[in-house]
Amino acid sequence: MRYYISDLHFYHESLLTKMDQRGFASCDEMHEYIIHKWNARVRPGDEVVILGDVSMGRGKATSDILARLHGKLSLIVGNHDTYLNDRRFDLSRLEWVRPYAELHDNKRKVILSHYPVFCYNGQYRRDKEGNPRTYMLYGHVHDTRDEILVDQFVHQTRKTLYQGPGDKVPGTIPCQMINCFCMFSDYTPLTLDEWIEVDAERRAGMRKGRGAAVDSGLPERR
Repeated sequence: MRYYISDLHFYHESLLTKMDQRGFASCDEMHEYIIHKWNARVRPGDEVVILGDVSMGRGKATSDILARLHGKLSLIVGNHDTYLNDRRFDLSRLEWVRPYAELHDNKRKVILSHYPVFCYNGQYRRDKEGNPRTYMLYGHVHDTRDEILVDQFVHQTRKTLYQGPGDKVPGTIPCQMINCFCMFSDYTPLTLDEWIEVDAERRAGMRKGRGAAVDSGLPERR
């Protein structure tokens, strides 16, 4: 089984009360909660792709955390993954480390990047039944004003008509950008199908409250 998740931010104390407002009393409390949620879902033989920003800790501390997580871990590098340059980090814990990747998941292409990619490879492709064939999974923006802007792009793109080669009539663009931010899944790694369901429900809720959210002073991701 393959799972995805992003922006765990172990040892990032300021996120407990600022920006994310994660609500834990300490980083240790957050760590134990994430590890519990993770290991309740992931088995040792499962694959988990982390879409960046694993930890703000140094090499040894980050290695100690990752050693407690089940599964075969792979990493899309984020802007806060500086522990990778620490010689005390156990790089062997990670199956692979890349800045960007394109994989296949149950006959669908998956574009993986820490940062949202608005015009991603395969964005226009559908299968014979008309279902999207490509999904863009990202992180970085958490639940901020930037994610609202991404959602506006997704919503507008999905309403845009396009007639490709061989199409008898115009159709809409199947823009499938999914923010795998860990708080959206209660810190639990999810499969692609689970993220598709979570994303659809979350974006529907965003559209209902978009006007209020845009003017609410939500933080920007930096």
